[in-house]
Amino acid sequence: MTTPARMRPLHPAAHVVADLVSTFGLVARGAPLPAGAVLTGVSLASGDVVAGDVFVAVAGFQVHGATYAAQAVDAGAVAVLTDEAGAALLEDSGLARRIPVLVAEDPRAVAGPVAAWAHDAPGERLVAVGVTGTNGKTTTAYFLDAALRAAHATTAVLGTVELRIGEDAVESPRTTVEAPALQAILALAVERGATALAMEVSSHALALGRVGGLTFDVVGFTNLQRDHLDFHGDMDGYFRDKSRLFAVGQARRGVVVVDDEWGRRLVAESPIPVESVATHVDAPEGVDADWAVVAADIGLDGVGSTFTLRGPDGALHEAVSPLPGKVNVSNAALAIVLAHAAGVDLDRAIAAVAVAHEIPGRMERVIERGDGFPLAIVDYAHTPDALVLALDAVRPITPGRLVLVFGSDGDRDQGKRPIMGEIAARLADVIVVTDENPRSEEPATIRSAILDGVRLQRPDLVDVHEATSRAQAIRDALALASEQDTVIITGKGHEPTQEIAGVFHRYNDRDVLIAARTSRQEQHA
Repeated sequence: MTTPARMRPLHPAAHVVADLVSTFGLVARGAPLPAGAVLTGVSLASGDVVAGDVFVAVAGFQVHGATYAAQAVDAGAVAVLTDEAGAALLEDSGLARRIPVLVAEDPRAVAGPVAAWAHDAPGERLVAVGVTGTNGKTTTAYFLDAALRAAHATTAVLGTVELRIGEDAVESPRTTVEAPALQAILALAVERGATALAMEVSSHALALGRVGGLTFDVVGFTNLQRDHLDFHGDMDGYFRDKSRLFAVGQARRGVVVVDDEWGRRLVAESPIPVESVATHVDAPEGVDADWAVVAADIGLDGVGSTFTLRGPDGALHEAVSPLPGKVNVSNAALAIVLAHAAGVDLDRAIAAVAVAHEIPGRMERVIERGDGFPLAIVDYAHTPDALVLALDAVRPITPGRLVLVFGSDGDRDQGKRPIMGEIAARLADVIVVTDENPRSEEPATIRSAILDGVRLQRPDLVDVHEATSRAQAIRDALALASEQDTVIITGKGHEPTQEIAGVFHRYNDRDVLIAARTSRQEQHA
């Protein structure tokens, strides 16, 4: 199976290493540069290096990447690009006598531009559209890709779920891959005939320079809600990192949803031209927004909603969100405007988004209601606001009780755990508290913090259950539910693994649900 690290062009561009030094003003140390030495790729991970790569060794949170340079050299690296600290490590180890060492003040910041240069700027040969925000990035990116495919024969989608070029895809290791891997994937996309890109851009990626070397034609902003404060410090820091996507040189123009204060602030402060989109019917933001949802019929069939989108010229356009809930009206509206800004005919964009309903782990209906089974849905909601939106979306399609399976991640923002518990107790009828990705934390500690929030609404913990195994939690929820109930499992969505005590175990909510249904059917056969 192809891995992200091996998503490279079959016929890579070749550049002389000496030209790299002069182009980026690097300082050459270590072994002399061989005359005519050629580089064909760039890697930030020593284990991904192939012959002809420049290995970029950056300072990590615990260990400097130069510590692993020997592995890169043995794999065929032609040079190591690093900082002064990395150069000193290479000198002390004696490795600098074996390979040229190229020194930059900030190698992480230059890694993207170097990789773009090495691959002959593949992003410039794509209509590149990026989406950032706390919630809705994945759904918007898939809606956007559907719209782009209405005008482009081959497209690429890069994000949380997968890295896909045309019909070929691999699992994505993170929302936004490191800059050298990104540029290699873009070069492969161009090589395979892709002409457009829909890409999720995380706040971590923006803070760590993972989209350096790529200038987006259009970028979009969904919303900003509490998440990742362990990394960004506070909401202002989170906003500052998100807004990096709207910097001059990073993007040419933008589209911003102005339903929250952060979107409105972004419109006011953006240094690039932006269009605003208001998606809440009758909200005051809709009066002055460039685009606005002026009417919406939130479907009660659980499949989708229809809405009316007013354009900057005052014209009204009837549109469809193929997924349920107000939040997906917002995602669909943003995707339509983004695609139109990227050159897609508006009517074609609207028609394409209307049928883009298969998005892994996003309001994904895994078991349909009937034959004694409840409706069972998997959704990625993992922030307080997203949990509210998910539960609000499924309540109208639930004749009976709403049964929720959820938890909260370890080694992440601890403050949201009791908030999530309080929301669950207020909006769901039956709760099964379990684990998401405990990582290095004790799972019971995380569940306890969630239950503290639950008790604020239900001191007696009526209809509240706790499961130490996520798979067991799903089986318990299915057993507790009747045909008129709805089971919604939130937090992990599409994720193919669960991280416990630093170990990644193959695991997927959808697979467990299907297996639980099959087991129950066999028991009653």
